[in-house]
Amino acid sequence: MKTSRLTWCMLSLIYVCIVTVAVSDNTCWEKKYTINSCHKVFCAPWQRCVDGKCICKLPYQCSRNKTIGACSESNKAFLSYCQLKSAECTNSKYRFASESPCSGKFELFLKNSNGEKTNKEGLVKIRLPKQDKEFFVCSEKWTIREANVACRQLEFSQGASSKKFQFNISDDQKEQECLQVTCRGSETTLAECTIKKSTSSRNKRAGVSCYKDTNACEDQQFTCVNGKCIDINNICNGQNDCGDLSDELCCTECKKGFHCKSDICIPDEYMCNGDVDCLSGEDEFNCTEILAARSKNPVTDDDGDAKSEHPVTGVNEKSNAVDYDIDAEIKLIKDSAPSLNCGVPKVEHVRVKRIIGGHKAEKNQFPWQVAIKDGTKVNCGGIYIGGCWVLTAAHCVRSDQAQRYRIIVELLDRLSYDGDIDSFPVKSVKVHELYNPNTYENDIALLEVINIYNEPACMQVDNNLVAACVPWSPFQFKSGDTCTVSGWGRAEGLSKVFHLKWGHINLMNNCSTVYKERFFDKMECAGTYDGSIDSCKGDSGGPLVCRDANNVAYVWGIVSWGENCGEAGFPGVYTKVAHYFEWISRHVGRQLISKYNI
Repeated sequence: MKTSRLTWCMLSLIYVCIVTVAVSDNTCWEKKYTINSCHKVFCAPWQRCVDGKCICKLPYQCSRNKTIGACSESNKAFLSYCQLKSAECTNSKYRFASESPCSGKFELFLKNSNGEKTNKEGLVKIRLPKQDKEFFVCSEKWTIREANVACRQLEFSQGASSKKFQFNISDDQKEQECLQVTCRGSETTLAECTIKKSTSSRNKRAGVSCYKDTNACEDQQFTCVNGKCIDINNICNGQNDCGDLSDELCCTECKKGFHCKSDICIPDEYMCNGDVDCLSGEDEFNCTEILAARSKNPVTDDDGDAKSEHPVTGVNEKSNAVDYDIDAEIKLIKDSAPSLNCGVPKVEHVRVKRIIGGHKAEKNQFPWQVAIKDGTKVNCGGIYIGGCWVLTAAHCVRSDQAQRYRIIVELLDRLSYDGDIDSFPVKSVKVHELYNPNTYENDIALLEVINIYNEPACMQVDNNLVAACVPWSPFQFKSGDTCTVSGWGRAEGLSKVFHLKWGHINLMNNCSTVYKERFFDKMECAGTYDGSIDSCKGDSGGPLVCRDANNVAYVWGIVSWGENCGEAGFPGVYTKVAHYFEWISRHVGRQLISKYNI
C-alpha cells in the first residue's frame, strides 16, 4: 500500500518527538561517554582510537619531530612531550614538570589567607623551575578548566568543585605581579598549561576547592562518569565542569558555547582557533567574520573587565613565565602525524542542478565509485577505500567465489567502455561473519583485488581513482544531513540504466517507524520525503557519501535494501559503515583507513 506524502510527514514528526523524549530519558548519557570516547571527540596525539576508546600509544610510536624535550616530576628526561605523555599512561610519576634537561621543579601549593599551606581549599601558588619566588595566579581567565587541572595535580582525581574559584587576599599580599594560566582542561598538571607573567590590581587571586565527596548525587545534580556531582544547570554549557568532559557529550543544544552536530558543546573560544574540535570540522568553517569580530571587540571576563590577551608567540619571549610552549608542541605532533589522501577528487566538478530521479554523472565526479562485474554482468557497485580494497554489500558477493568477480574503475556507461578503463581480478572476498541474508543485518563485504601492476598504489596506477574516507564514529553525520548516492540501478518503472547516475538524499532517523522490526541498529535510512530520488535494484553495494565541513567525502552508507523503489514513505536502507570501522581495519590494516590517530 502506498503511503501518502502527508502521512509520511506526520510519521516523521511523530518520530522526531519520540527521539526527543528518548534523549531526555538519558539514552545517550547512559553510554557514559568521556574525553576518551573517540566516537565523540578526537583523541590526544599520543593516543589512538580503537573500538571507540582512546588508548595510549607506546612512546616509540610518537612522532620524532619536536620543539622541546620533556622532564617528568620524577626527574626523568624524555626526548619529547609526546613520549612523556605516553609513559604517563602507565605510571603517573611521569607527569610533566618542565622542559629538559631536568633542573628545578614546578611546584603547586594551596594556601589560606594567612599564607599557611592547606590540603584541599585555598589560594593557588606556584613556584616555577629555577626560581625561588612563589607566585599567585591571576583570577582573570581562571575557570573550571584550570581549577580541575590544579586539583588533579594535587591528587584529587575528580578535579575541583565549581563553588569557589577566587579568594580574597590581604593588602600585604597584594603585589601586582601574578601568573596567568590557561589550560585546555585535559592536562594532569598546570605545568602543561600556557603560563604568562601578568599584573592585576584586584584584591582577588585564583583559588580552588578540590572535590572529594563519596555521597550520591542529589536530584538537582548531574552525576559525571567519574562520580563527581555538578549542578544540573552546568551541563551543556561548553565548559568541562566534570573534568572528564562527560557533561558536554550528549547535548541536543548548548546553553553556552558552540554546538557540534555530533551533539557536543565546546567553548566559544574554540571556534576558529585553527584546531578542529568538532568531528566534522564545522567549528573551523566560515571563520572570516568571526575572526574579524574578535579583532574589533575585546574579550571580557566574568566581572566585565577587559581581559589581557597573551597570544602564544613562541618560546623565550621576555614576558613568558616559562620558556616552553606546549600548545606549539601539540600542534607539531598533530601536523607530523601521517595523513590520508581520501575523500577529495583530484578534479573538482561543478554540480549540475538537482538512481531514480537522479542525474547523469560526469567523468571522475565520483572517483571512489567502482563497478563489480559478476561473470558477464554488472549487478552491483562498490566503493574504493584505498590500497587493493573495495567495500560493497555482502548480498552482492560470495566469499568462496572470488574468481567470478572483476572490479571496473572509472566506468560511466556500462554499454560503451573502452580498453583504457582499468579492471582488476579479485583475489579474495571477506563477507561479514554475522551477515544474515534473511534480514540484511551486517550487509557488508570487502573485496581484495590482485595487484596487477605490482605497485604500492595498487588500484591507483595511471587513473583518477580516489579512496573515499571511512568514518570512525557513528556521530560524524546525523539525521537531516544531505548526502549523495550513486549507481547504475533501475530508474522509474524499473527500466534499466546504463549510465552512472547520482542524486542528493537526506539522512533520516525514522526507518524503525516505517520498517518496524526489519530495521536494525547498524542500518541507516535515507531518501526524500516524496520518493523522487532513491537507490534501487542494481545500486546495491554502491556508496552513500556524506561530506564534512571541509567537503571531504566519507562513505557513510552502503546501498543495502529497500521497498518499492522511489515510492514516498519507503526510503532506502543502507549499511551504516561507521559501525564497522574496526571490522574493516582488521582486514585492511588500520593505517589504510585511519584518517586521524593512526
